[in-house]
Amino acid sequence: MATPYILVLYYSRYGATLAMAQQIARGVEQHGGIEARLRTVPAVSTVCEATEPAVPAEGAIYCSAEDLKNCSGLALGSPTRFGNMAAPMKYFLDGTSSLWLNGDLIDKPAAVFTSTSTLHGGQESTLLSMMLPLIHQGMVIAGIPYSEAALSSTRTGGTPYGASHLATGDNPAKLSDEEIQLCQSLGKRLARLALRLHS
Repeated sequence: MATPYILVLYYSRYGATLAMAQQIARGVEQHGGIEARLRTVPAVSTVCEATEPAVPAEGAIYCSAEDLKNCSGLALGSPTRFGNMAAPMKYFLDGTSSLWLNGDLIDKPAAVFTSTSTLHGGQESTLLSMMLPLIHQGMVIAGIPYSEAALSSTRTGGTPYGASHLATGDNPAKLSDEEIQLCQSLGKRLARLALRLHS
C-alpha cells in the first residue's frame, strides 16, 4: 500500500509562499508515518495564447487532479491579492468539480496559508476565501489553536485561521522564527489529523 501524503499545494510569485510551503512540508514529515508532497499551479494570463511549460523551470511540479484526489490531507497556500487568493489558485480550484461530484475529498483535513506585503493586507480574509471551496468539497478545516505559543507572541504573521507571513524588508521571503514555528506546527497538525481520520 502506498504511503499516505499531505498535499502542500501553493502558488508563489516571489518565493514567500513557497518558503511557507516548505516549512509546512517539514512539519508534516517531522510527524512520521506520512509524507509531504509539494505541488504548485501555473500562472494565468489575460492573453489567450500565453502558455506555461509542461514542467516549471524551478520549484515544485504542477498539481494534477490525481495528486489532489489521492491525498490524505491538504495544505493550500496563496499570496494575498486584494484580500483574496491569487487568480492562478482560484483558476485551479475552479477546475476540481469532478472531485466534488465524486466526493473524493470528503472528510479529509485541510489547512490554509498566505503571505502579504503589509501587516493588515487581508491575511485573514484571504485565508477565509481559500477555505470556502474546501468546505464545499466536504473537507475538515484545521486552523492553528492558541495552544501554539507563537500565535500569541508573533509580531509578524500568524493567525488562528492558518499560517501567514509578513513579506517585507530586504528579504521578503525570509520567515520569522514564529512564522516558521507556526508553519511547522500546522504541518504536524495536518499529519496527525490525516492519520487519525484515515487510520
